Amino acid sequence: MNVALAQSSPRLNRTNLTTALETINSSSADVIVFPELALNGYLLQDKVFEDAYTCDELKELQEASQQCDIVIGAAMKEEGRTYNSALYFSQGKVLHIHHKMHLPNYGMFEEARYFFKGESINCFDTAYGKAAMLVCEDLWRASVIATLASLKPDIIYVLAASPSRDFSDAGIGIESQWHALLTSTALLCSSYVIFVNRVGFEDGLGFWGGSRVITAQGICEHQLSNFEEQTVTLPLNHSLHKVQKWMAKID
Repeated sequence: MNVALAQSSPRLNRTNLTTALETINSSSADVIVFPELALNGYLLQDKVFEDAYTCDELKELQEASQQCDIVIGAAMKEEGRTYNSALYFSQGKVLHIHHKMHLPNYGMFEEARYFFKGESINCFDTAYGKAAMLVCEDLWRASVIATLASLKPDIIYVLAASPSRDFSDAGIGIESQWHALLTSTALLCSSYVIFVNRVGFEDGLGFWGGSRVITAQGICEHQLSNFEEQTVTLPLNHSLHKVQKWMAKID
């Protein structure tokens, strides 16, 4: 399985769909993964309902998923509500949608003002194993990791729009915290963790990127650069993953 990490810099408008399709069409990966709100930009605020998508408006992504599976973040409209969502497209259809459950509403974050929260985390079957999707703050809860450990997915996709903060001579503090969290999740769930974080700037917020793949043994197998827009295709060794699961005595 080859996975492409599309570490993009979304704009605050719907032109992101065209850009995403161009990236998908030029990819040779089996699965391509974009960050949180890749189709909208992060600081939508009052524009969220106007710019949010319905599934019917994403037919082009459904068609593009005939060539490869697509994991992408978007603001979605359902029955008059807006959600911060992760979508999985495969073989010409929407295979699964996860609505972000934990909406930060402190400091620089105001998501609870503009989005409704999701209610559950579920696994779903893909051509590349059992998968789960989370959006950013979802992973910062022990209860979420416990749920994932009980569901035993093969791959956990984590889509993020994490702003840069806590700079020091040692690096970016938030990156170190994310790495510890992602590694712990991979170990506790005995799963591959694929983390894609956006880059770029919006209204004074800078996003650090640093997308990465963590193996079920907690090893960072691949890592993208900080602050750079990149799309990199990487191999995942599924046979090794099965051995890791066996050694962890997880059936």
